Amino acid sequence: MTSSLLEHINFPKDLRQLNQDELPQLAKELREFIIDIVATKEGHLGASLGVVELTLALHYVFDTPNDQLIWDVGHQAYGHKILTGRKNIFHTNRQQGGLSGFPNREESEYDTFGVGHSSTSISAALGMAIASQLKGEDKQHIAVIGDASIASGMAFEGLNHAGVTTANLLVILNDNAIGIDPSVGALKQYLTNVKKGKEKQDNIFEALNFDYSGPIDGHDFKALILELERLKTVKGPKFLHVITTKGKGLKQAEDDQVTYHAPGKFDSVTGDVFPKKKIVEAPKFQDVFGHTIVELANLNKNIVGITPAMPTGSSLKFMMAQIPDRAFDVGIAEQHAVTLAAGMATQGLIVFCNIYSTFLQRAYDQVIHDVALQNLPVIFCLDRAGLVGEDGATHHGVFDIAYLRCIPNMIICAPRNEVELRNIMYTAQLGLKHPIAIRYPRGRGSIIDWRVPFSELKIGKGIQLKKGNLIAVLSFGVMASNVEEAISEVNYAEAISHYDMRFVKPLDKDLLDEIFKFYKTVISIEDGVVTGGFGSAILEFASAKNYNIPVKVLGVSDNFIEHASVKQQHQSLKIDAESLSILFNATIVHLMSQY
Repeated sequence: MTSSLLEHINFPKDLRQLNQDELPQLAKELREFIIDIVATKEGHLGASLGVVELTLALHYVFDTPNDQLIWDVGHQAYGHKILTGRKNIFHTNRQQGGLSGFPNREESEYDTFGVGHSSTSISAALGMAIASQLKGEDKQHIAVIGDASIASGMAFEGLNHAGVTTANLLVILNDNAIGIDPSVGALKQYLTNVKKGKEKQDNIFEALNFDYSGPIDGHDFKALILELERLKTVKGPKFLHVITTKGKGLKQAEDDQVTYHAPGKFDSVTGDVFPKKKIVEAPKFQDVFGHTIVELANLNKNIVGITPAMPTGSSLKFMMAQIPDRAFDVGIAEQHAVTLAAGMATQGLIVFCNIYSTFLQRAYDQVIHDVALQNLPVIFCLDRAGLVGEDGATHHGVFDIAYLRCIPNMIICAPRNEVELRNIMYTAQLGLKHPIAIRYPRGRGSIIDWRVPFSELKIGKGIQLKKGNLIAVLSFGVMASNVEEAISEVNYAEAISHYDMRFVKPLDKDLLDEIFKFYKTVISIEDGVVTGGFGSAILEFASAKNYNIPVKVLGVSDNFIEHASVKQQHQSLKIDAESLSILFNATIVHLMSQY
């Protein structure tokens, strides 16, 4: 039996002691290690399997961490983490108190730049390279970026600048023709032609003043190491085009790259994803969106859908399959997606622009300048709003309420369940005069029979879900379910009124007037940041109207929330049902002691 190589590799300096002909065996062991852990602990699988040889070759050739290696996005960095001192704790990946699922500067000196959103690696690596020049340091700076990420505008901005510098920068294109979903756009076709040996005379990267080499097989150690060693001696900006297979080494992951991007739990021996228990479940909010937009689009020929590289994650894939000429995946290009939507809206189209909440941050100027300033009725569907669990700080959608609330003309709504999501989508396409942001969470809701007839909602109007006589609890969006569960556990439930405010902009001021005139205490609850969020809007209202009853604001504190399950994150913020019930009980007892 061949002795294990990986058990003796804890840092890249150990790796560099191996003979080159031992690397294929180490690659096999590293893949098995990743598969065994991710099969039970979950995480991003396919991307990390695809770059095993590249990861080993980079740490074998370069003097990391002195030479600085930046992974774009970070989905592919599991092998990197295992080889850089974290092998023995890799089983804690994405768990509360454990390793981050992405490179994190606080976690290791080998993680030279924190990543999570795509297309940042070239700019970051260039910044490091210029800094090294200014300080007179002799270092290598390597950015590894995927073919989906490099199509983003920011990546081109970085390339454009790098091409007129003498910085010691190496950009490695990990070309596997897929991000989370298959790559799209003209650049994808260009790269396909390059791989087929076409268009060599007009190489776009050479035109940007990069010393281009490739394409080379990203699973061929000999070719990789030979070229990386050569590139170490080349001055200025360099570009290496590497061809890999996402999911390499696990047949199912190679054959179904979308599913095995992050497959959940699976059998590490067979590779089969464990079947879901055959129970009737409420749908995911994303699927309610996906099926509802198809229903609406079949009724209204002016409806179109847009997503930046998330057709599966957003479930716009249903519309792309059934009405392909009116559904658009624009690639990793959030800024373009928003302004594209604005352009369509000027021509009378009804545009549903579906973007993960955390990624809309990348198009903030476009939301203000191109949509809201012109008061164009674009319908933003913000998937993954609120806390998203194990993906952690880079992916939480907790800032959207605060950063959108300050924008004139913007309507902001958070449906508390699947039926409300359907109804606000229906309402939005009836002819709103302003842009609207509809925020909803990742995961499943609570209503199994959600396909009910559409009903128009009144913009800016909340509703009372339960009547009480002492405390008014104001919830926004799906936090209503935590409140309802909490109320069911309190000793004096008759003391609590529960309101679903539905809209943070415009606020239901008539309803708020009734609330502040009747109750002794108001508690607001949201799954967004409390600074500038829903609770802040309630406080601003109370201040403007000179109401002086106590208002307690609950939500996401002024910190970046690390990876854990959503339940654990709610518990840490004390917005879970148990913590809320304790708070409600204590508040009721305090108020009853006063009267």
